[in-house]
Amino acid sequence: MSKLHHYISMMVFAAALMLGVQVPNFVDQYVKRVDAHLKEARTGFEEFLKIARHSHKGSVEDLIKKHENSTDPTFKAEAAPLKKNYLRLKLLESEMLSLQGSFWSQSLHIILHANREILSDTYNHFSANLPLNSYAAICGLLFGLLASLLLEMFWSLFWKIFSFRRKPKKQKPSKEKELPERRAEPYIKN
Repeated sequence: MSKLHHYISMMVFAAALMLGVQVPNFVDQYVKRVDAHLKEARTGFEEFLKIARHSHKGSVEDLIKKHENSTDPTFKAEAAPLKKNYLRLKLLESEMLSLQGSFWSQSLHIILHANREILSDTYNHFSANLPLNSYAAICGLLFGLLASLLLEMFWSLFWKIFSFRRKPKKQKPSKEKELPERRAEPYIKN
């Protein structure tokens, strides 16, 4: 292995390690952002919940239907934003409930089912830092090892494809008829 290959491998491992260390930090920031959106949605919807509890036995759906069926154009117009805010609140509550598990289940949820708007917002406002916990160490090492393995596979494939070594030519059998080898008779002395 050349020195250049060795140094490139070390740099790739270090870069992947630093990237992997950020995964728990990103997950934490995503969870906090969902929590902040949920608190904001609850605060904005709190008065409507009080009205629903007082007038419609706690049913927000009945409150929305009342607005939709109203003959007053103002109340009827309120139905759409009311429904939108209620659906947003339910979506955020569901998202927060999905994030109540371990770090690994949170990570899997974010990879597969994250709210795209909040995920994009988290990515755009992400602040990198160096968390000192076991998840950061494990993620960093996993990313580093994975990157090193991928690099080694790439190098191996590259050298197999672009190898400048020539394969030895096979000798063609001569056209002349070869005589069979003679076996030496054992010399027996009497």
